[in-house]
Amino acid sequence: MCRGLDSLPSTCLERAKELKALFGSLLQKSDHSITGQSKKNDKLKLNADEPLKWNESFDKLLSSQNGLCLFRAFLISEFSEENIAFYLACEDYQASKPSKLASKAKKIYDEFISSNAPREVNLDHLTKAITKENMEHPRQSCFNLAQAKIYTLMEKDCYPRFLKSSTYLEVSKKAKTG
Repeated sequence: MCRGLDSLPSTCLERAKELKALFGSLLQKSDHSITGQSKKNDKLKLNADEPLKWNESFDKLLSSQNGLCLFRAFLISEFSEENIAFYLACEDYQASKPSKLASKAKKIYDEFISSNAPREVNLDHLTKAITKENMEHPRQSCFNLAQAKIYTLMEKDCYPRFLKSSTYLEVSKKAKTG
């Protein structure tokens, strides 16, 4: 289940470093906003109040691209990034065309749920059994139960730890003081 940082894509680690630097420079600006360049040459606009909204709810954190990226970096540092990776894979799966469901379902199951999955998420036996049964006829709701369990795990366990992390506390403190 736990993999070292070497097994993660370098782009993920680079993005985490970029975000940390971006938040640091953002919060030093007096106008409370910054436009920077991302790796994809997209303009990234960040409001200094954004980190404060992440404290309101787990959904607000996940709905923010920057919050999601910082949360993912936090999970990487705790060697539990597979949780958010699985959650996001399920979100992508639900938006897939019906013709792609079977192949995507197998890929998700093999990567995150099977007993020898390289990034196995922490699911109880019953949830795994139901998900395996759902794999016989993959529908867009195939992973709903498993995804809900991982969401709850992150919301009740990882999210509170993220809010207490030095990175989030530093970013939110600077946002409050402007």
